[in-house]
Amino acid sequence: MLRIIREMLSYEPQSSGTSLQEPLRFLTNVIRKRCTAFVLSDFMAPPFFDPLRIASGKHDIVALRISDRREHWLPDVGFMKVTDPETGLESWIDTSSARIRSEYAAQWQKHDETISNSFRSCGVDSATISTGGDYIKPLISIFKHR
Repeated sequence: MLRIIREMLSYEPQSSGTSLQEPLRFLTNVIRKRCTAFVLSDFMAPPFFDPLRIASGKHDIVALRISDRREHWLPDVGFMKVTDPETGLESWIDTSSARIRSEYAAQWQKHDETISNSFRSCGVDSATISTGGDYIKPLISIFKHR
């Protein structure tokens, strides 16, 4: 366990892009014996549902979704410069617009529901861990459920 943590902390990414497809394909193709695999992510990656469905058919997958409450809504702070970490694309948005904030919240809700429905349809157990909250309760809950 300590080796895994050490390697995660010292890992230097080759690019800023994110893909859950490749690790899930690796899990499916390389790990021959059925195992329990924990996928720790914010799940804001490009579509990964087909590889997840295939991996969950062969292995027992548990999704641990990391979430920050500030991702769910935009504060009213006027103009804000935002950067897409995947592409590096920068743009300005007017957060004082109620319409913009409402559209953002609706889009986030839709994304959240899509991810949850995907986990259910793939037969993947999941728990959401908040960056500002206690991580013990969601973990205990998922293990009790299992």
